[in-house]
Amino acid sequence: MSKYLKVTMSQVFKSPAAYVQGRGVADEIGTHAVSLGENALLLADEIVLGLVEDRVLGSLEDAGMDASSVEFQGEASEAEVDRITEIVRDRGADVVIGAGGGKALDTAKAVRENLEGGAMVSMPTVASTDAPTSALSVIYSEHGEFEEYWFYNEHPDLVLVDTDVVSDAPTRFFRSGIADGLATWFEADATDRSDGDNVVGGKPTRAGHRLASLCYETLREHGQSAVDAVERDAVTESVEAVTEANTLLSGLGFESGGLAAAHSIHNGLTQLEATHDATHGEKVNIGTITQLVLEGREDAFIEDYVEFSREIGLPVALSDIGLDDPTDEQLDVVAEAACDPEETIHNQPFEVTPPMVRDALKTVDEIAERVR
Repeated sequence: MSKYLKVTMSQVFKSPAAYVQGRGVADEIGTHAVSLGENALLLADEIVLGLVEDRVLGSLEDAGMDASSVEFQGEASEAEVDRITEIVRDRGADVVIGAGGGKALDTAKAVRENLEGGAMVSMPTVASTDAPTSALSVIYSEHGEFEEYWFYNEHPDLVLVDTDVVSDAPTRFFRSGIADGLATWFEADATDRSDGDNVVGGKPTRAGHRLASLCYETLREHGQSAVDAVERDAVTESVEAVTEANTLLSGLGFESGGLAAAHSIHNGLTQLEATHDATHGEKVNIGTITQLVLEGREDAFIEDYVEFSREIGLPVALSDIGLDDPTDEQLDVVAEAACDPEETIHNQPFEVTPPMVRDALKTVDEIAERVR
């Protein structure tokens, strides 16, 4: 398993082989997956299995494939990856389908890598992260603390997003995906300005940079109306636009554009147990605002971002993600983890130190209070 890609001076852009999105496409998964193998295993948690298991397995079997399922235990940990790998081997599956949120999909990607062959399908049932299209897994401890990224040479063979399923999911997950997507532009732009490295083993391409920008533009233009629609379990053109931005544009933008401070600060925040009930995107949004403070963005720009975040229901203060009156010691833990030598915060176009991150996190709370 390749946990870190070798960086070259070449510009590199990579992507999944196929992306399918639309209302009701879960019923068509067999049509799109039949060319990938003969025996498919669906990996999803209990809730997601209840939503899509019959539809997915039925479609796969109608296409002539053997198909079965296994329940995901909820954490993208090395132990869970090993457990599922053994089940896949025992059943002789050559196609692994991860369905659900980012952790289920990342586990399925890691399982495919362990098998050293076969195909992998991402089927996000929430538009909550940009994990579905990527060739990496975010690995956590069994208690939910970030541990490391595992990078792969192969992307998912198919990403399939049913917007009917996405709109029926809790709106909080949809908002979380918007937060993850908004960060894409700021991080890709920081990487471009620093001539930093992207996530797929090279320097950013213009395409990756532009897709990250398009992601941000789409979310600012359609985010509020899309959230309104999802609140009513409705699928509109804005929901389709935001789902594509959260999933495809953000995924391609962060991988081929690059990550910077926002996700490193997210990783640091996971070290505090009080943040574990906050979603990935919710913690990333705090990371984005912190990145803007680190960069010294003008007051009006940061305030506009904070106001937009509040309008669509995203956290803007540490207390919003479970950190009420954090101590300097707690913030130092976050800052030290965010500035680990292997972290992407070093793609910022200036040196970032733990005291800078700690003080920026303090400032985030003050800005949020003032905007309120």
